[in-house]
Amino acid sequence: QVQLVESGGGLVQAGGSLRLSCAASGRTFSNIAMGWFRQAPGRERDVVATISFRGGTTYYQDSVKGRFTISRDNAKNTVYLQMNSLKPEDTAVYYCAAARVPVVPRGDDGRSFDSWGQGTQVTVSS
Repeated sequence: QVQLVESGGGLVQAGGSLRLSCAASGRTFSNIAMGWFRQAPGRERDVVATISFRGGTTYYQDSVKGRFTISRDNAKNTVYLQMNSLKPEDTAVYYCAAARVPVVPRGDDGRSFDSWGQGTQVTVSS
């Protein structure tokens, strides 16, 4: 398994930006896909974005396309989620996840991921 530590969450006004970071250890980071998921109160967890092992393939949930960017730095064992033009409906706990494989299917709902961070709260006020 992989140990994951997220940071960068917080409170921001609508239209603002945040960057989430997730530091990984325990598995060869450059060999695995990574993802960001979120869970809002009363709702199921859903995928926000995923990125393949070298960063060449990315996937975004429709609601965040054009606003969020997932990236990774394999030299630093870190994956990022840059969130711009935030909306109140983006409010959720955001989780970083590590996959068991280098590339995950588009829209993977989490079944390819076996390691999860503790989560970081993102709150967007209107």
